[in-house]
Amino acid sequence: MPTPLIIPDVASLPEYEGRDLGATDWHTLDQGQIDAFAAATGDRQWIHVDPERARRESPFGTTIAHGYLTIALAPALLPRLIEVARCSRIVNVGIEKLRLREPVPSGSRIRLAAQLKTVRAAPGGAMRVGLTVRFEVEGAKRPACAGELVFLYFP
Repeated sequence: MPTPLIIPDVASLPEYEGRDLGATDWHTLDQGQIDAFAAATGDRQWIHVDPERARRESPFGTTIAHGYLTIALAPALLPRLIEVARCSRIVNVGIEKLRLREPVPSGSRIRLAAQLKTVRAAPGGAMRVGLTVRFEVEGAKRPACAGELVFLYFP
């Protein structure tokens, strides 16, 4: 497993602007996670939760993960790439230019790759950080999902 980049404190974030954070190890996205996400969100479309029908009718030959499930893995995977020490809290501000480009078939291995794109000072000593991210599917030619996650890091 790659070691995350450890930034000593919030005030030091501008020094790392433009830094490529690399990619996480592979994570298997299985049917159990897909089913749990469907239960949590109420999105029970057959292409996600009915393996038999997906095998017969889907162009993918299997169920696929919800696009929002892929995105929702960011909080679990991002700490494997970056950690800001002496940070009291991180607030998710939003997502910019997000695109879902490829399906993630059940059982696929995915990983998160990121770059610390922008850092701007914010009120209260906070830093507004834009992270360019892409969720890669093992063996796929292009990312399943790409965009920019925006966070506020507070001292």
